Order: sequence, then structure tokens, then C-alpha cells
Amino acid sequence: MRRHPEIGYRIISSSPEYSELSEDILCHHERWDGKGYPQGLPGKDIPYRARIIAIADAYDAMTSQRTYRKVFTKEEAIEEIKRCSGTQFDPIIAMKFVKALEKDNNLQ
Repeated sequence: MRRHPEIGYRIISSSPEYSELSEDILCHHERWDGKGYPQGLPGKDIPYRARIIAIADAYDAMTSQRTYRKVFTKEEAIEEIKRCSGTQFDPIIAMKFVKALEKDNNLQ
């Protein structure tokens, strides 16, 4: 499971039309506080698009059915993103992501 960023990186980097996204795929499990993987990059050392992907991926994982845990409500997922802002997620991107979700009255 922890190797999927590297596997995705290798697959995407081999395609000329998508190769510019390969670093974003590689780094989407890095954390703002530097405790992520595979490289342990902190803060702004993480590519910008990877920081966006990290939040979108986490939100999708929380609000999708998994065999090993219950589905979060959209409100619970928003609270988790807020809680992890500044540690797991870029705080500015997290704030913008949450604002966009909260602006949607249906939270869908």
C-alpha cells in the first residue's frame, strides 16, 4: 500500500503526455509536517498540485465505503480536514477546500 505513490510515479512518468504530473503522484502522501512518505518532504517542498491531491484523496477516502471502517459523513470529513490542517495538509489549501465544500449547501 505504501508503495503506490512510487508505482504510480513510474507508470505516469513513462507517458509523455502525463509525465509532468508524475511528481504530484509521487508526493501525494507527503505531509505538511514532513511525516509523510515516500520522501518525508515538509511544507512547501511538496509540489503544489500534490498538496491539492492529498486533500482531495483524503476526502474521497473518508467519504467512500471501505471494508475496514465506517463511511464518514461529509460534515465529519470536513472536521477531519480542519483538524489535520497544518499537520497533514497545507493549511491554506485545506481552508480553501473546506470553504468550497461548506459553500455547497448540499455538501455533495
